[in-house]
Amino acid sequence: MILSVNYSAELAELIREGVVDVGRIKCADWPDMIATARDLRPIYVHFPLDAGSPNGRPPNFAAADAMARQTDTPYVNLHLVAYRRDFPDDDDPRQASAVIDQMLADVAAATDVVGRERLILENIPYFGPAGEFHRASVDPAVISRVVRDTGCGFLLDISHARIAAHDLGVEPHAYIEQLPLDRLAELHLTGVRHHNTRLADHMDMLDEDWQWAEHAIEKIRSGDWPTPWTVALEYGGIGEHFRWRTDKRVLAEQVPRLWEMVHGS
Repeated sequence: MILSVNYSAELAELIREGVVDVGRIKCADWPDMIATARDLRPIYVHFPLDAGSPNGRPPNFAAADAMARQTDTPYVNLHLVAYRRDFPDDDDPRQASAVIDQMLADVAAATDVVGRERLILENIPYFGPAGEFHRASVDPAVISRVVRDTGCGFLLDISHARIAAHDLGVEPHAYIEQLPLDRLAELHLTGVRHHNTRLADHMDMLDEDWQWAEHAIEKIRSGDWPTPWTVALEYGGIGEHFRWRTDKRVLAEQVPRLWEMVHGS
């Protein structure tokens, strides 16, 4: 189990200065970012691929597979997500069934190219009836069925799960325990707090977020959860989406703290 951190110019500066260290730098599937990050540390790629909507981002599984192999990325990830534009009624059980069928079909298409053993499926957040995602996307029974029926690994994003539990009105620990944790292959962490009108992730970590990180590492150390290949801190990044939540001082304090948590005995 190693610590990975999102690529950012600020993280790169800290690595060059010897202030922080990481096992891998987590990159988008952007060749320029990958080239820059590889000069600093080993990298891995997190792909913008979905399973669950007929009109989602067009997948190129062959290109993702080739990039994963070229960068020594052990898994190609898919986000289990259905959009309201395709399935507008959360309360129609026929639509929930259609979401499952679409997810299974999309994962099967990826499996044909990438192979089941190299695919991991990630849970997404949920923002209630006003959000863009169909509720079935975050139903633990749906996620578990798709993971188990396909035989793929599970990428647990704890921040996504916390946000989904909040907008579903359920207790977050209970929600997470219903997910297919026995298939855990990768773990993502960030801070979570309200921004504008809803909860947001990719924030710096505060006390409650550190408690969640400690809880997850304890579950892994105790053997209750399988050991993921990496724990990724998804704080920081490139572009307008991340500009306002990428602080060099935060990285300088939080990356070493999480390093000790992940790599400590």
